[in-house]
Amino acid sequence: PDHYVLARSSRSGTPAGEVIEIVGDVRDANGDVILDAMIEIWQADAAGRYPGGPEGEPDPHFVGFGRASIDADGLYRFRTIRPGRVPGPGNTLQAPHIAVSVFGRGVLKRLATRLYFDGDEGHDEDPVLQAVPAARHETLIAARDAEGRWRFDIALGGDRETVFFDL
Repeated sequence: PDHYVLARSSRSGTPAGEVIEIVGDVRDANGDVILDAMIEIWQADAAGRYPGGPEGEPDPHFVGFGRASIDADGLYRFRTIRPGRVPGPGNTLQAPHIAVSVFGRGVLKRLATRLYFDGDEGHDEDPVLQAVPAARHETLIAARDAEGRWRFDIALGGDRETVFFDL
């Protein structure tokens, strides 16, 4: 297949929630696509529950984790479920998001970031997003493209460098 699928029907059932496609590229500081990059995502289900998390039992039909490499078109792709809001520190609610890790040649330790969805509620309340300078928020927010996919490009350097977190 041309993308990694986290949301699919199986003998056990179909995950609840809105099925979405996430697509993007990974570029170096010069703006060149990194063709051997690999992206890993981890996310809550549509109700905001993680496998093994304190929020209760997650959707048994949803994996919540996946990896995708850059394809022949220079893109990574995921078909997944739009995540729900999850609890944050101090009785806060985090905005719907997906944890993203980037691996590739010359990256000795994974680069960790987050993908938020343009227009979602909770951006102004999310403690992680609010810890990032407002001028850099756009590097963490995916927007719908003309085909209805969520576009999330990752820049490892340069003027539009994606915000990465020291974990």
